[in-house]
Amino acid sequence: MTEDTLVMRRVYAYPFWAIEASDKRWEWNVARAVFDPETVNGHKAARFANNWRKRMFGEAASSREGYVYVPLQGRISEQRSFQAASPLEMIEAVLDADSERPVVIGMHPKEPYSASDIDALEKFEHRFERVTVVMGQMERYLPSCDYVVSQNSGAAFFGYFFGKPAALFGKIDFHHIAANVHDLGVEEALGRAAEMRPDFERYLWWLWQERSINAGRDEADAQIASRFRTAGWIA
Repeated sequence: MTEDTLVMRRVYAYPFWAIEASDKRWEWNVARAVFDPETVNGHKAARFANNWRKRMFGEAASSREGYVYVPLQGRISEQRSFQAASPLEMIEAVLDADSERPVVIGMHPKEPYSASDIDALEKFEHRFERVTVVMGQMERYLPSCDYVVSQNSGAAFFGYFFGKPAALFGKIDFHHIAANVHDLGVEEALGRAAEMRPDFERYLWWLWQERSINAGRDEADAQIASRFRTAGWIA
């Protein structure tokens, strides 16, 4: 990217967008902002979160059925610069930290997995009876897990709509109410995650309505112009 480039990316679902100077979500302005739940109207946020949950997931209801959901992305044997550990090391850490709960590992349906990746995941199933590896099926496993562990998968963000706390091994823009391994370390982040109860609804309102461009609202044009003006594209 050049200095005069802007990136426009969806903030996990339409019609919410970000226009930023970086393609790395953890460098976005919202990632550096401080979330204060006291600034958000709780009743308004609750209606908003409930409406969007139904819009995206239908009548799926939140429950806690005693397992950990681990949605994967790609390149699972590598530790990239924004990650505190490789995805395979992350799975090992979850199994060490939570020795009782079953663990459901969700492979991303749009990511390519090598034969060695598949073999590594199958070995987890062979070593641990409580491990299940599935392809996709986020809509099935997300609503009823106890908590989510991921690098920075959008599935962890969608888990907020079901009140699911998250432990994150990767940097990302929706880190504010998660247990961040970069900040806390592996042991503390995984130790905290299951019992965390942040204000999910206020956070969802804040991230989408206050920190994103909602293309469905009248002020969207003004918000886009403001982003361009800040970047020096228009006077």
